[in-house]
Amino acid sequence: MIPVNLELSGVLSFEQCKANSLLAKVRSDASLFARNMFEVFVFTIFVLLGLPAPALATFRDECLALTPGSVVANSIGISLAFVTSGTNLSFPEQDAACNRANQAVRADLCRVAMNITTSPISEVVTEVWLPENWNGRLVTVAGGGLDGCVHYEDLAYATAHGFAAVGTNNGHVGTTGIQFLDKEEVVIDFSWRALHVGVVAGKRLLQPLYQRAATGSYFLGCSLGGRQGIKAADMFPEDFDGVVAGAPAIDFNNLYSHRASFLPRTGAAGSKDFITPTVWKTTIHNEVLRQCDNIDGVEDGVIEDPSLCKFNAETLLCHNNLTTGSTECLSGKQVEVVKSIFSPMNDAQGNLFWPGMNPGSEVNAADGLYNGKPWANSQNWFRYAVYNDPNWDASSYTFEKDGTFAEKKNPGDIRTNPNDLSAFKNRGGKLLMYHGQQDNQITSFRTPVFYDHLSQGMGLDRAGMDQFTRFFRISGLSHCTTGPGAWLIGQGGAGGNAAAIADNLPFDRRHNVLAAIVDWVEAGVAPETITGTKFVNDTVGLGIDYQRRHCRYPLRNTFKGDGSDPKNVDSWTCTCS
Repeated sequence: MIPVNLELSGVLSFEQCKANSLLAKVRSDASLFARNMFEVFVFTIFVLLGLPAPALATFRDECLALTPGSVVANSIGISLAFVTSGTNLSFPEQDAACNRANQAVRADLCRVAMNITTSPISEVVTEVWLPENWNGRLVTVAGGGLDGCVHYEDLAYATAHGFAAVGTNNGHVGTTGIQFLDKEEVVIDFSWRALHVGVVAGKRLLQPLYQRAATGSYFLGCSLGGRQGIKAADMFPEDFDGVVAGAPAIDFNNLYSHRASFLPRTGAAGSKDFITPTVWKTTIHNEVLRQCDNIDGVEDGVIEDPSLCKFNAETLLCHNNLTTGSTECLSGKQVEVVKSIFSPMNDAQGNLFWPGMNPGSEVNAADGLYNGKPWANSQNWFRYAVYNDPNWDASSYTFEKDGTFAEKKNPGDIRTNPNDLSAFKNRGGKLLMYHGQQDNQITSFRTPVFYDHLSQGMGLDRAGMDQFTRFFRISGLSHCTTGPGAWLIGQGGAGGNAAAIADNLPFDRRHNVLAAIVDWVEAGVAPETITGTKFVNDTVGLGIDYQRRHCRYPLRNTFKGDGSDPKNVDSWTCTCS
């Protein structure tokens, strides 16, 4: 574990924290008792004198009376405001690339925004939203990609359901990571420190406003956010009682190496054997569905379990009079490119470096990973964090040179591939992971590898893992949000409109991953399945198309057949085969 610089970050040691928490509780209880007694005394005097009783302090007054700088060390206030539900907040300080210029607030709340200094050259923008109708819980939300963006949509989502919520900008501004250049402290913030100081700040600000601590501390994130949650469970097991980690960007350096490898494999757009996005989305995707869509017993455009799809790209090879320039078939070289993308990458010793892409994902990956251009996040990570060289050429990437160097350097200790979360488990922590089976950015085959890696490292069989970690494979879900399947599981904004759509579903453990982790932690009810929902054309007003219960790994969804309606949730069952 990398120690936090206590002097700069204001984060206390465990012993100090324990002692201060006890002292704070005594002071808080005494203060609350004294305040209540004083209010009763004043109220009684006014009544005895026949005068109108004075109004007691409102939540708004208590919000505006907060002094965050005295509660959160090394912090400078940006904003302290009571905000009413329906207010459309604007954030002119946000980088335009974050695409979060404003956000509608969905609960009356106290908004605290601050900068927290983490080193002489780094600071973290932290937002803490404290709803008036508090459910007693705290949830911390996270980011994606390389972004330095506060995910306001997730703060609004959480507070609408009564959670106090924390979000940070991961210690930098914008989406390129250019601030990493020659600044390891900024990389450390991005890797793990920003999240940690954010949740510590949130926990401390609860006390003076609500006069009590949270009953539970939770995490909700996807992609980079999924990685952040797992990193926190590893480094700071006391931070969270429950973690929801979607499509986690674990083994981060190797993930970004894998993404960087696509340009050398596909070639640049317009080069001789380059496969255009149109061919990926039509010719290749249609053949993938022809070979694999019916494996689950239903031809619906959704491959329920891509691990069962053994796609044969040779069927796309041009024959007869078709030329290699045809969009209906592929040249021999192009067939090899397709095989490479769907095949695992191994290191020089033959060990698995990274699994292949999941069949079905090509329909969305065509415009991203396979578009014949550098994958921006990988290029920027190597330029600004790995090599500190803004001119590094992504087209020159090789695993032997660049991939090996990145993993060895491990900037900011960002790797995140623990094989033991015993400290988190032993204090009752719960980890709920999910991954879309049509993920077009992080292959859905990587999370099962991590699950098995964790199981082996901790010496736990499936029953043992089920006690604290459950992993759900979500068919027809792309990267974190949207997709052709029953993808909506209450995963929050996830950079899209998932939060707003989720409001039209029950907030319960069956339909919502945040509600599920709360029930697991607080009521001991572990989720057996997560019910995903598909609205017609992803439009709430058109009604629900169908729902599906997604199974926990290693179980898989199996269609019952025998004339069953595939859109009926009861037509599918979780099996081992």
